[in-house]
Amino acid sequence: MNPSTTPSLALLSQLDCDSFTEQLGDIFEHSPWVATAAWAQRPFNSISALHQAMVDAVFAAQHEQQLALIQAHPELAGKEAASGTLTHASTAEQRGAGLDQCSSDELTRLRALNTAYRNQFGFPFVIAVKGLSRYQIMDAITARLENDAATEFQTSLQEISKIGRFRLDALLT
Repeated sequence: MNPSTTPSLALLSQLDCDSFTEQLGDIFEHSPWVATAAWAQRPFNSISALHQAMVDAVFAAQHEQQLALIQAHPELAGKEAASGTLTHASTAEQRGAGLDQCSSDELTRLRALNTAYRNQFGFPFVIAVKGLSRYQIMDAITARLENDAATEFQTSLQEISKIGRFRLDALLT
């Protein structure tokens, strides 16, 4: 996704499926299938309509595909961040939440919470970090560890939907 070469919403609606997916395939982390599925709902008269088509594709998907979408998300301040292999969007989002400024103790706590969460639910903790501090994020992990697996699965999909909206807004506004 390169904002300087991204067409307007009207032009996106006119693209063939492959071109549309190429432009929007990274909105949902490493899951271009979401954009491909949403393409059929063209034309889009608003970012909200485009986002809803993408969200509908996520919630219409099979459980295994939804799980793969959740698992495509990196752990917050995890090994991908440490090795510099996060996507551009994930890097910016985590930096915006101050996760790149964690003290050693905070990083140890966050990684322990990530491990506990993954061990309990079988997938990484996902939250739309925009507007949250690293302290709020750690508190959210702690609180969500009290949930059952089905609740967390749905909560993760809702958070991924929020992330998708933030990314669409950043790209198209």
